[in-house]
Amino acid sequence: MKQNLRWRVVTVLSVVVLAVWGIYPPGEKVRLGLDLKGGVHLVLRVQTDDALRLETELSMERLRQAASDEDIDFELVTQVNTSEFTIDGVSQSKDNEFRQLSDDQVGLLFDRESGVGGSYTFTLKPNIELTLREESVAQAIQTIERRVNELGVTEPIVAQHGSEGNQILVQLPGVEDVARAKEIIRSTAMLELKLVEQGPAPTREALLQGLAGQVPPNMEIATGVNEFASAGGGQPETTFYLVRKVTVVNGRDLRTARSTLDESNQPAVSFSLNQDGARQFGRATAENVGRQLAIILDGRVQSAPRIESRITGEGRITGSFTQEEAQDLALILRSGALPASLTYLEERTVGPTLGADSVRAGVTASLGGLAVVALFMLFYYRLAGINAIISVLMNLVVLLAFMSYVKATLTLPGIAGFILTIGMGVDSNVLIFERIKEELQTTRSVRAAIAKSFDRVFLTILDTHIASLIAAGFLFQFGTGPIRGFATTLFFGLLSNIFTSVFVSRTLFELMLGRRRQAERVSI
Repeated sequence: MKQNLRWRVVTVLSVVVLAVWGIYPPGEKVRLGLDLKGGVHLVLRVQTDDALRLETELSMERLRQAASDEDIDFELVTQVNTSEFTIDGVSQSKDNEFRQLSDDQVGLLFDRESGVGGSYTFTLKPNIELTLREESVAQAIQTIERRVNELGVTEPIVAQHGSEGNQILVQLPGVEDVARAKEIIRSTAMLELKLVEQGPAPTREALLQGLAGQVPPNMEIATGVNEFASAGGGQPETTFYLVRKVTVVNGRDLRTARSTLDESNQPAVSFSLNQDGARQFGRATAENVGRQLAIILDGRVQSAPRIESRITGEGRITGSFTQEEAQDLALILRSGALPASLTYLEERTVGPTLGADSVRAGVTASLGGLAVVALFMLFYYRLAGINAIISVLMNLVVLLAFMSYVKATLTLPGIAGFILTIGMGVDSNVLIFERIKEELQTTRSVRAAIAKSFDRVFLTILDTHIASLIAAGFLFQFGTGPIRGFATTLFFGLLSNIFTSVFVSRTLFELMLGRRRQAERVSI
């Protein structure tokens, strides 16, 4: 008997030590949610049409370039909408070759319909369109996660939101510079390196002189800022460049990026390319020595240096950056470009003071509830009430330790589950105490009455807790953020209550009775 009691005491003490170790100091070990710590709550919509438009543009240019390489003549290439483009005037003599070429280049993505006069319409396949939309949302979530993680935000929440499938929920606890966080999250950061055909020019008309005012089909106009005018303190001047549509390399070829300084000790961003990007970049720069290469970020030319020699794996973006802007740009480039633009649907800011008030109110409510319960148990069950109070206190400590070890976040609804745990712990002890009182009327031995009561009540407690655990599981699976916060605390509270109400409470009774050789009565 003594050996069994010693084992029970060691187990209880071990659990207490592990629990205290898991939650101390609470300011570092217990993770607080947005409503308790303060921060920003955002709901964004991914403009999935952008992903379709980009795929259509790339496929159209790829087919155009391949047809040009194979000397297949055509008159006009037109993008009709986000998922459709047309090619008109394919020569009759090259029609079969063009069909085969289009199958090879875009056949997996687009359905092709032929028209009169050598015209063809290419439409994105429905299954491919659905896949691209889903992938753009999933990629946006991954990109935003990488960005907020590099911001140093603890316990950010980035998840798909709403029933439409194109919304993202972002919660950033502890963030104070909301404007900077929003800009970093939303920035598309599409980096493109393109060969310059003409420019810079002060106006669009001056740029297109000699081209009859028309932009060639395989080229486009990009705008930038006159670096010398802005560096000299003058008003920034817009400049125009005629660049090739096909990129030499883009942001997908980046390996890493970091903030640095240029030759004038001004903030800049250096980047390095992955193996494929470096090989492609090296070939393109070797073939175009002496020409300008435009470094374009989000459609705007940041700089257009002249290629002096073959360049392989590294480059640098210069411009009118502050040190913080250079650091933010490097962060965004490292995390990858967003596949589509984002729009903000909802923004809520929770101040740190409001979060601290919520914590204070939750702690006050918990302590108040615990005090009232303790007074009732002492009044109604006398000294046995102390047993219940110790059990409930340990229940709360073990609950917090559970959440700390699994890195769960405590929210304001979670505090409601915390207070409910107090009620569940007391309910289990009341069930046990009432059973003990019944057994004492029919059993002459106090020890036997207590042992029999715990044995008989155990299955009842286990049954009710399993039913509640199932309910908590459904709440977590199908509930939204606040409901899931409540379900998390409820789940761990139920687990800890089974241990404390049965094992710990019984150990305390046996310790109390073990101090007396012959226990004839118990204060209950």
